[in-house]
Amino acid sequence: MIQRGIASFGLDSGHCPPWLFERMVKLGREMMYVLVAEYGPDEFVKRIADPVWFQSLGTVLAFDWNASGLTTILTAALKEAIRGHEADFGIVIAGGKGKTSRKTPDEIMQWGERLALPVSQTNNLVYNSKMSAKVDSALVQDGFQLYHHAFFFSRNGAWAVVQQGMNTEAQTARRYHWFSENVSDLVSDPHSGISSPITLKTVLDMSAAKSDKSRDISTELVKAGYATLMKDIQLLRKYSSRLSQMAKVRIGGDGRPSQQLTLLNLETSEFKYHPVIHEDFAKSNYLEKILAKVTDEKPENYEKFVATEGVGAKTVRALALVGEIIYGAAPSYEDPARYSFAHGGKDATPYPVDRRTYDQTISILGEAVRKTRLPLADKRKALDRLGI
Repeated sequence: MIQRGIASFGLDSGHCPPWLFERMVKLGREMMYVLVAEYGPDEFVKRIADPVWFQSLGTVLAFDWNASGLTTILTAALKEAIRGHEADFGIVIAGGKGKTSRKTPDEIMQWGERLALPVSQTNNLVYNSKMSAKVDSALVQDGFQLYHHAFFFSRNGAWAVVQQGMNTEAQTARRYHWFSENVSDLVSDPHSGISSPITLKTVLDMSAAKSDKSRDISTELVKAGYATLMKDIQLLRKYSSRLSQMAKVRIGGDGRPSQQLTLLNLETSEFKYHPVIHEDFAKSNYLEKILAKVTDEKPENYEKFVATEGVGAKTVRALALVGEIIYGAAPSYEDPARYSFAHGGKDATPYPVDRRTYDQTISILGEAVRKTRLPLADKRKALDRLGI
């Protein structure tokens, strides 16, 4: 039964029992037949991008509502449920857990050919899949390492991403949802929801709207050229051990900081921890190689910078910190989790549980269960799991 108060899911180990997976596939197929017939493939893809709806569907299919394995097993069960019938459903599910996630672009390309999609549409789907993974691994630096990436798309071009990361130290998992209609900018507030059992005090989030200025400065730094950018990187290296101290600033005639530099006071009451305190700015051949590459290519905007092969979390972080410490363009350090199972509870912290959304979701899924061709006993069990 879906809990409407406080819930939490931790990082699971082990495997889903074969008998349970088989039942999830069977029920999942029946549910998809009904839901696609009732609402169409585009609407089904849209609902997958809703954290509450996704969690509820996993519960209906008999997986533990508070288990991180719900994400990987539900995706795998749905993918297996429509195997061989993707054209009939008008829906494709690519990717999955671990090594399977890295095959997502190839799967999308293969299905683009099978469904006779325009090449431009297929290429765009591949690009969106890659960028969503890049954003949640490089721009959202929350300590959760991605290990699951699933890409849902319809023949009409609607797409959704459901990917999950793990934090082994905290033994928790975090799920990221994307939906095509909600994405006006792939690098600025692109998520339809982020589900997490915990919210963190400090997260470098370069995908937040509040990081607009930081993204602009990063792009300008890259366009300025390698020599100019490396001067700023060298300043960070020189002063990284003294970031809790205040130094005097002297601005040169060209408007750039001189060798005397004022760095942020990182021990103010505004925050007690800043990722730059423990950042290692020692010489990095790899970082310098990537910076040389992007400064040579001079991407016209931040999205193209992020899309550059080789650009990852450290490159993004280095430019963000240069922009903040030297040029005063602070990025967002707020956790972007939109839906927290642990904190969206009765005390309304950080926000009240949306009972209306839960009720609508349960009602829709309950009606879908009733319309399936399952035996009455199986329907009753599914409805019991919804609390109906």
